Amino acid sequence: MTSRWLPVWRRNLRVWRKLSAPALIGNFGEPLLYLLALGYGLGGFVGEVKGLPYVVFLASGIVCASAMNTATFEGLYSAYTRMAVQNTWGGMLAAPLAIEDIILGEIVWTATKSLISAAPILIVAALLGAVHDWQALWVLPVVFVTGLCFGAMALVVTALAKSYDFFIYYFTLVITPLFLVSGVFFPLEGVPRAVQIGAQLLPLSHAVEIVRPLMTGQPLHDVLSHLLVPLLYASAAFWLATVLLRRRLMS
Repeated sequence: MTSRWLPVWRRNLRVWRKLSAPALIGNFGEPLLYLLALGYGLGGFVGEVKGLPYVVFLASGIVCASAMNTATFEGLYSAYTRMAVQNTWGGMLAAPLAIEDIILGEIVWTATKSLISAAPILIVAALLGAVHDWQALWVLPVVFVTGLCFGAMALVVTALAKSYDFFIYYFTLVITPLFLVSGVFFPLEGVPRAVQIGAQLLPLSHAVEIVRPLMTGQPLHDVLSHLLVPLLYASAAFWLATVLLRRRLMS
């Protein structure tokens, strides 16, 4: 694989920079709302979770969920617009670029958007006292890997989509269940055993297992095995998206 994907990433960055100001404001406002409304509001009834104030427990989950949602949205709606509406990908294929270059550039861009989304949440969490120490900066590489995973998965769905309406099914049937059963809002120890086992097969739960100790100062275990799951998802989705998009764009 060459670096020919880099112009694809750079092109998306330049487009985003034109609308970056309102996007960054939203990145600060939404997590602040979640952390204040749920972390302090609901946290007043919940108290501590696994020895942590609920706002501290929640902050790490929101970081991971934001990375997933941002990469998914970018890999669905924005990528579909470039593919089917603006025909940007068709123009790229007329240049010395292959399908793989376009897909890799798009996936890395979705991961970059995850970083842009998660970093403000990390700052807000630190200001609210929900970050233990500087080791929380190691959250950013984990966010990037999470973005790669969900961005690649989203591109598979984009390759199959006939319209924007198709994405509603993916959010309802895949992203929302992941959001609810991956340890974002509550510890998985309290759910049925079958759900716990199923959660271990989901990439978001493994991201949470790394990010939460990094942000709270708790012991960190099995980092490589937790990272391996989203990386495997990303690799498999990259291959499948390449097959499907080659069939769609080259036919």
